[in-house]
Amino acid sequence: MRVVIQDNYEKMSLWAARYIAAKINAHQGSRPFVLGLPTGSSPIGVYRELARMNRAGEVSFANVVTFNMDEYLGLPHEHDQSYWYFMHENFFDHLVDMKPENINILNGMTDDPEGECARYEEKIRSYGGIDLFMGGIGVDGHIAFNEPYTSLNSRTGVRNLTTDTRIVNSRFFGNDPEKVPAQALSVGVGTVTDSKEVLILINGHNKARALAATVEGGVSHKWTCSALQLHNAAIIACDEAACGELTVDTYKYFLDIERNERL
Repeated sequence: MRVVIQDNYEKMSLWAARYIAAKINAHQGSRPFVLGLPTGSSPIGVYRELARMNRAGEVSFANVVTFNMDEYLGLPHEHDQSYWYFMHENFFDHLVDMKPENINILNGMTDDPEGECARYEEKIRSYGGIDLFMGGIGVDGHIAFNEPYTSLNSRTGVRNLTTDTRIVNSRFFGNDPEKVPAQALSVGVGTVTDSKEVLILINGHNKARALAATVEGGVSHKWTCSALQLHNAAIIACDEAACGELTVDTYKYFLDIERNERL
């Protein structure tokens, strides 16, 4: 596991965006580069920089296929809190060469949730898997909507949201947890860790305990983020504020080992 510590959120976002762009640019062959994407506040800075690089001609999305992590069950695309809306508002609509047919987001309005999830897994497989999955984690260490105690081998499926998650997300729903959908469609922990590379963004002091559990704790379904310890190419990009619960030796180790690393 690599842990790339940056001074602040802005530098973390720039590092992650440039890493992703370098991977896209280095990709060769007719097969598209397959990129997994999250929603939430953590990736906004990355999306902003990738869009700037795209408009400046520094990276092309013409041969990129994307798969998003999750979507609320029961929210139509046009709802301003749907993740389809979020992704277009914050990223896709700002790219000059992203093909709409290459954008894949779970359908929250499906009449067959389990079938939708099975089709999503099959479509990922049809492209040969995901090359790089970018994600974030919650304060309790959850990846996508894989709440604590979700199987570390889980696949895309229907997830029941905890009260804590609905409370945290209620800030987007007029601070009313009852307005937050109780279920979502989400890729599984296993779906994420099957990717060739996983890049997780962790920023802010409120994520410090989750970062420590991801890096220093044991592998446990209590902290679904801990599954990253079993991945051969997992990277965590974090800011200083998120490092508050790491031991001094761990913090110094990753600063030292990354000192001479390039992207």
